[in-house]
Amino acid sequence: MLELINMTKCYPSPTGDADVCVLRDITLRVTQSQSLVIVGPSGSGKSTLLNIIGALDRPTSGQVLFDGHDLAELPESQLAKIRNQQIGFVFQLHHLLPQCTVLENVLVPTLVSKGAASRKEIQQRAVDLLKRVNLGDHLHHRPGELSVGQRQRVAVVRALINKPKLLLADEPTGSLDETTAESIADLLVEINRTEKVALMVVTHSTRLAERIGQVLELTGGTLREKSRAVRSEVPKA
Repeated sequence: MLELINMTKCYPSPTGDADVCVLRDITLRVTQSQSLVIVGPSGSGKSTLLNIIGALDRPTSGQVLFDGHDLAELPESQLAKIRNQQIGFVFQLHHLLPQCTVLENVLVPTLVSKGAASRKEIQQRAVDLLKRVNLGDHLHHRPGELSVGQRQRVAVVRALINKPKLLLADEPTGSLDETTAESIADLLVEINRTEKVALMVVTHSTRLAERIGQVLELTGGTLREKSRAVRSEVPKA
């Protein structure tokens, strides 16, 4: 489903010296329903990697293949369609629209969708997902009336509304207390299992990293699997 082949990302040096490469020859293959977590020190390029995978940024060299299509060769209109329908995003901050209700926020990504599902079917999916995350009684609440954890659950549901193939989560528990973070971790693991959506998480949380099947470490611009023997060394948020 997703394949990175010798992917490199560099930025021009502000001093005019050699380019600064934050990602070097990254090769990675993600299959349907797979789950993995990426750890690494701050500034190591974890968010940059997710942005490139999510078609929000382009690599300097190498390939990023999604369903066999090289993202670098696609026009912006097609990339926007992939971002909207095939890839779901969850960030550390929920980015909910404060003037909209919970249900309206979840339905925002569907407003530009031209899929076969009717508006009634889409709205029913939104309601069903919100009930699954214990927000069935909050459909018409606005974000300001919810707890931080509830707002993050809304963000997860919003990311799932168009039935994406890949869910990208960038520090999804970074701003949450331990108990709420555990509930979000449980939700992500359950979603990966029940929705059959591939899950890729960037985190500093040891607890969240341990919940995901495969742990990869990004250091010095390179990506390698982190052995189970040293996973306990993952820095805490």
